[in-house]
Amino acid sequence: MKINNKNNHRYIPLLALLSGVAVTPVHAEQASPKTAEENKAKAFVDFRLRFESVDQDNALKDAEGLTLRTLLHYQTKQFNGFSAVVEFEDSRNAMGVEDYNDTIGNNTEYSVIADPNTTELDQGFVQYKGKGFTAKLGRQVITFDGHRYVGHVGWRQDKQTFDAASVNYKSDALSLSYAYLDKRNRIFAEEKDIDSKDHLLNASYSTSFGKFVAYGYLLEMDNGTDNALDTYGASFDGKTKLFSKPVSYRAEIATQTMESGNSEYDAEYANVEAGIGLGKFTVKLGFESLGSDDGDYGFSTPLATLHKFNGWSDQFLSTPAQGLDDLYVSVSGKLLSGSVMLAYHDFSANEEANGVDDLGDEINISYATKFMKNFNAGIKFANYSAGDNEAGKVDTDKVWIWVGARF
Repeated sequence: MKINNKNNHRYIPLLALLSGVAVTPVHAEQASPKTAEENKAKAFVDFRLRFESVDQDNALKDAEGLTLRTLLHYQTKQFNGFSAVVEFEDSRNAMGVEDYNDTIGNNTEYSVIADPNTTELDQGFVQYKGKGFTAKLGRQVITFDGHRYVGHVGWRQDKQTFDAASVNYKSDALSLSYAYLDKRNRIFAEEKDIDSKDHLLNASYSTSFGKFVAYGYLLEMDNGTDNALDTYGASFDGKTKLFSKPVSYRAEIATQTMESGNSEYDAEYANVEAGIGLGKFTVKLGFESLGSDDGDYGFSTPLATLHKFNGWSDQFLSTPAQGLDDLYVSVSGKLLSGSVMLAYHDFSANEEANGVDDLGDEINISYATKFMKNFNAGIKFANYSAGDNEAGKVDTDKVWIWVGARF
């Protein structure tokens, strides 16, 4: 642990990135005329009925929940480049199946299923679209680069959105984005939303052999205390063919500083992954490392769609202080009329400390399909086997079964 001498230079790396962005002029020119079909108002209603069960090898009761998520979405037609979006989301227990800890104080004797009853304005923003330029003001979904740092957590029934002002400029291979967030509307209903002063900066450039991305995410909770979580990084991913087989590859590195009061920690991030297509299936092998600062702090991504990474049983929604190394392999592809995926994760500490080295392993299996144009269904299973007792983890099984419809 290091002692912080106040972060007067916190914004210097961000200003450097912004100065690089500034060399590309952004002109909010009106878009070319759209066809009548493209400029129609759009509306849909989306339903998802889902059963989830959690079985943990601890004193908590096994959890079962059946929830119905209803989403109403409306987008106006454009007028001189301006339009608006309004979206409401409601999540309710169904048929009395509600034996679970909903994260906001109900049924705490059960394991957690993070789907509390809630009705919220999910999105509500005005936007302007010009020639390559988009600006939004209001409550909105923001995602970057596969949701690893910033995502909507759409897997939960109450997805994550942000009260924000955002701008994006795209011209051919170049894309530049900036967003300022003053509230994080998280997945735990309004009771656990967080006021913030977050700056998100992302720039990408696509080439014939892959896409380069550079980013700076400067997060701060607006809670009257000195705090900061600053992350800077870069990634590259692409596709090619090897012996007539499609091959994918990616690499990413990042550095992070966390400051809280007089304490400061530094941690590093790395990810490498390669995949190959074999008929209807794709096999991927990867290694992701969320580093540690001497076993006292683990690299953190609090705005991410965390369920997508490091196993579906959600053991590592908070990175252990020892950090997390995840060696994983997956097989995915088409089966019958749907999509199937099988994945295996082997977890270990990035820095062994306090008797924690082995963080367990996990198997994930899913199958999802669409039918009758408007409907979808799926089943998903996660089996986590705990490692060292000192890590505080327990064997966990989770099952999801769902059916959805959109009209």
